[in-house]
Amino acid sequence: MTQKVAVLGTGKIGEALLSGMIRGGWAPADLLVTARRAERAEELRTRYGVTPVTNAEAAKTADTLILTVKPQDMGTLLDELAPHVPADRLVISGAAGIPTSFFESRLAAGTPVVRVMTNTPALVDEAMSVISAGSHASEADLAHAEEIFGAVGKTLRVPEGQQDACTALSGSGPAYFFYLVEAMTDAGILLGLPRDKAHDLIVQSAIGAATMLRDSGEHPVKLRENVTSPAGTTINAIRELENHGVRAALIAALEAARDRSRELASGSNIK
Repeated sequence: MTQKVAVLGTGKIGEALLSGMIRGGWAPADLLVTARRAERAEELRTRYGVTPVTNAEAAKTADTLILTVKPQDMGTLLDELAPHVPADRLVISGAAGIPTSFFESRLAAGTPVVRVMTNTPALVDEAMSVISAGSHASEADLAHAEEIFGAVGKTLRVPEGQQDACTALSGSGPAYFFYLVEAMTDAGILLGLPRDKAHDLIVQSAIGAATMLRDSGEHPVKLRENVTSPAGTTINAIRELENHGVRAALIAALEAARDRSRELASGSNIK
């Protein structure tokens, strides 16, 4: 792989992507990084053998720019990059809620932009990354984005109009599962189990259930029914979940996440 790729604003997700790319075969010499603090940049150099550069240097020399700064910082970064980004550079945005048109309007006419929403399981190579093309992005650009983000998990292409829904489902999704595990752990303690044992029971159950969902091909309703015997413990628990409106609460929560992504996309919180 001879193309140079730069990760700009290399925080946790950016570093996970960087390390995944190296494991996937990218040569550290072909990877550039930028960081707000010099000590952070040096830490990345020492850990991975990559080359720290300024944002302007990255724009001038890399074939692909991956922008991983926070949404509220994206406008400032683009102002810095715009004078240095030729129209043939591929720009990949990892910022929630910001449409490709935001980038296209601030960069040279015709610049290809790809929007990607990934999630924190990138840290363990189990990310779900959702990829959408801007108006100038080609099939080759999308394939290149898939190659990069495929190093840290699975990828899925969707029309950009579905990105806000995907952000609600998978971008924020891990937090919902962590919240559920936290609540179930507290319940285990209430039922008399030590915290560490409750945690181990729930985590392994979650891993097993997720593996069955992925590998069995069965609908989740069928898998749930396989656990739910008549007049048994599980159906009593499910009844209480329904009585407390858990399903409706989950739907409302995801709608709220989607709406917040739309607010970001409207430009009210980016400049």
